[in-house]
Amino acid sequence: MRYSANPQYSMKAYRGLAFLALLIATFLMQATVSAEEKTQLGNWEVHHIVLATSFLTPQIAKANSIVRSKFNSFVNISVLDSGDKKAQNVSVTGTARNLLGNTKKLLFKKVVDGEAIYYLAVFSHANKESFRFEITIQQGNQTQILELQQLMYVD
Repeated sequence: MRYSANPQYSMKAYRGLAFLALLIATFLMQATVSAEEKTQLGNWEVHHIVLATSFLTPQIAKANSIVRSKFNSFVNISVLDSGDKKAQNVSVTGTARNLLGNTKKLLFKKVVDGEAIYYLAVFSHANKESFRFEITIQQGNQTQILELQQLMYVD
């Protein structure tokens, strides 16, 4: 793809498209290990995946303020309306608790890419450390809780 001087195509837009393309490619590469999942919560279709930050290119990680490390992974949440499949602007908070009971607060960053909205939170972990994630999604007076569990590896 060539860069166009057309002002409607800003570098920020290209970074957003590149990030989306990377996420899709990463989902496909990870299909055998940890596929993206979808959970129905009330009127929402919640897509979620946990991936190592090392799968991100340095450029994409930098553009989204993500520190790449074999000891870091990120949670990616996307919330769609079940009916029209439109991305929802929600508040996302959460925690990751390991089997010893140590809890890490997840700080989600909202990433808007055209009509898509992603909520990303980076956390650190050791090799073969298992986490239970409790993620609260809120919009107005509607609140849903997404619970996940995943074993993390250091690559």
